[in-house]
Amino acid sequence: MTGEGWLPTATEGVLLRRNVERLDERGSFTELWRASLTRPLTDEPMVQANLSRSLAGVLRGMHFHLRQADIWMLVEGRAVAAVTDIRPALRGGRATSEIIEMSVGDALFIPAQVAHGFLALTDIALVYLVSNEYDGADEHGFAWDDPDAAIAWPATPEIISDRDRANPTLRELISTLDQRAQIEGT
Repeated sequence: MTGEGWLPTATEGVLLRRNVERLDERGSFTELWRASLTRPLTDEPMVQANLSRSLAGVLRGMHFHLRQADIWMLVEGRAVAAVTDIRPALRGGRATSEIIEMSVGDALFIPAQVAHGFLALTDIALVYLVSNEYDGADEHGFAWDDPDAAIAWPATPEIISDRDRANPTLRELISTLDQRAQIEGT
């Protein structure tokens, strides 16, 4: 079940919603989110909202959470989102990636264990809701240009954080997570 207005993407569980901007002589109005639209997507409530602003050419990612879903809503500018389904890789299979073009008003639902990042094509503002309050314990990442993820970024990023530049390869990350799971007995 995808829920009202949500469109499936090539990645299982990642859904896109094209929200409608209503214009008049005063300006515009766009409904970004309501709880009833996400209840069919996840059992967990969205508990924190964040605002990320990025300059044109900024790449953020690739990040993921083992136990957190995200809803991204682009409120200014143009961006491409990249999603990499690492769920098969966590079970010994191969990760798959896709690029999703986002325009103002678009919302993207990203389930847990799907890595995500974006490239700002213009200056952007991105509001995102998350199903867990941030504490850093469930924050993971891998190299944005990892050949195993095979992400077809439409342009070369101009600005990448030191943290994102230092991310391990996807294989290294999966190996680390496997080792941790063995130690924790999960």
